[in-house]
Amino acid sequence: MSNPLPHDSIVPFGDEKRSKKEQVADMFDQIAFRYDFLNRFLSGGIDLYWRKKAIAELRPIMPMKILDVATGTADLALITMKYLTPEKIIGIDISTGMLDLGRKKIAKAMLNDRIELLEGDSETINFPDNSFDAVTVAFGVRNFEHLRTGLAEMLRVLKPGGKLVVLEFSRPKQTGFKGLYKMYMKLVAPGIGKLVSKNKVAYQYLNDSVQAFPEGENFITILQETGYTNTYLKTLSLGICTIYCGTKSPHT
Repeated sequence: MSNPLPHDSIVPFGDEKRSKKEQVADMFDQIAFRYDFLNRFLSGGIDLYWRKKAIAELRPIMPMKILDVATGTADLALITMKYLTPEKIIGIDISTGMLDLGRKKIAKAMLNDRIELLEGDSETINFPDNSFDAVTVAFGVRNFEHLRTGLAEMLRVLKPGGKLVVLEFSRPKQTGFKGLYKMYMKLVAPGIGKLVSKNKVAYQYLNDSVQAFPEGENFITILQETGYTNTYLKTLSLGICTIYCGTKSPHT
């Protein structure tokens, strides 16, 4: 097992009898029916822009086969298919509730032959080594029970020269905006989350996990320690969100 990080111990329900993985799956099952609406509402719709910017990082390699980890309701998979038109996207997630909703969206878009959703875990990806041209994760790495293990698994299934793109929340650094953001994440998001989804815990966990996540150059260092090369990051929207990229060495 990889060295644990403080982030790994942040859990939604504080239930010592259940693993982080079990608690996260349960949490997303509970809020799945309102997840897409709350994403749009809490971000003012800007989360779609963030996803498009993340996908643009794959344009130079135009991957044909993509794995979308923590795919949720398949938002990123659907946007990726629209803008990059790969041959196949496979999405995996530990929440069956989220996957059920994702499958409905894929069927509505008539993309069942191009996008496939499977129950699956970032730490034990059920595909052989060197299977994918690219791996994507949008707002999912915070939820990994063992961050380093998940990153190593994604590297394993990447083909040599393949690229990882991670989109994740981060904390703004500008003094005035930083205070506003902190208040929003601590009070407003959990309050609205409780009102709309009847689940304040999920949006409290969102704030706690963002605060504990090893963001910025710290995450780049973890990517490099895991074995990724050509790593870089791009901040979005005054630092609310960050894109992280890394490549599997062509000589692996």
